[in-house]
Amino acid sequence: MDSLTQAVLGAALQGTVLGRVQGRRALLYGAALGTLPDLDVLIRYADPVSQMTYHRGFSHSLFVLSGLALLLAWLVAWVGRHKGYAWPRLFLAFWLVLVTHPLLDAFTVYGTQLFWPLQPTPQSWAAVFIIDPLYTLPLLAAVLYAGCRGLRGRAVALLSLALAFSTAYLGFGLAGRILVEQRFEQALQAQGVAASEVRAVPIAFNSLVWRLLAKTPDGHYYEGVSSLFDRTPAEHLRLPRNLQAGEVLADAPLLQRLRWFTGDWLRYDVIGDALVVSDLRMGLPGNYSFRFEMARRDAAGQWAAIAPRDWAGGGAASMFDGAKLGLIWRRILAPQPPLPLASWATPAIEAGH
Repeated sequence: MDSLTQAVLGAALQGTVLGRVQGRRALLYGAALGTLPDLDVLIRYADPVSQMTYHRGFSHSLFVLSGLALLLAWLVAWVGRHKGYAWPRLFLAFWLVLVTHPLLDAFTVYGTQLFWPLQPTPQSWAAVFIIDPLYTLPLLAAVLYAGCRGLRGRAVALLSLALAFSTAYLGFGLAGRILVEQRFEQALQAQGVAASEVRAVPIAFNSLVWRLLAKTPDGHYYEGVSSLFDRTPAEHLRLPRNLQAGEVLADAPLLQRLRWFTGDWLRYDVIGDALVVSDLRMGLPGNYSFRFEMARRDAAGQWAAIAPRDWAGGGAASMFDGAKLGLIWRRILAPQPPLPLASWATPAIEAGH
């Protein structure tokens, strides 16, 4: 999630657990501690694929953060032994603030390595978008109220209520994802399409309208959009993953790492003399957030892997196309007319040829 959300979550947790001992300082300490795991963004890697796939790694490990919480609790208890700090309460506060950061990140689609140094596919539960006002604003309001009124009585109760609401909202998003995935799979089955894998991803700023993705064994994928309120099958289209084009990178370690990180939700496009690899999970239909040039073709027509570089048209801005988002948000309540998914995807389809 975004840094503001992580900060107010940390502030609310530490304010609830330690507010009566630390007062308003608990909010500041919790906000700072809650954003600590994201300091890994300061580490610069040689290429954007490494930058993407090593982010949310060791600094988001439940093992590492639990150990850090133990160390911090012991240190603060020792330094503040004359101030009434109880080690168990300190550990509970620090542990909650630290581990809820990666757990919240895992509720987004990006991918979080909760069990580093173990190497399962990064957790990507895709229940909320990376910025969701309905999750953040109640926490922010409760923290601001507690900061103004102090950590007593009603303020602590309000923090607890905001935390309960935010947790329930994550459950709502997860339930919504499961529902739209089941609908999409059933709609494809009704058309005789056997999907090997289906997943849904929330679209910007809400958990009511979802991007739908489904892989098929023949190397294609289906992409669609659905609202929780739909009563008819989601509009969708069939697109190629162009797996044959990606064979030139079969032995490239960075491609293998990208496949692991994304759960192999990738497509490959030959654009001029460039081989572009796209992460299908993030962005809007036909406009993906993470696209990397990973191979070049020479004058003799031979392909060779290169150090990956960002491809124009990707990046976070691809998720915030105002015209598309306006139509997509209308889809929350109005399934007709259907979204122009084919025209949105045309540039990517043409590039794949």
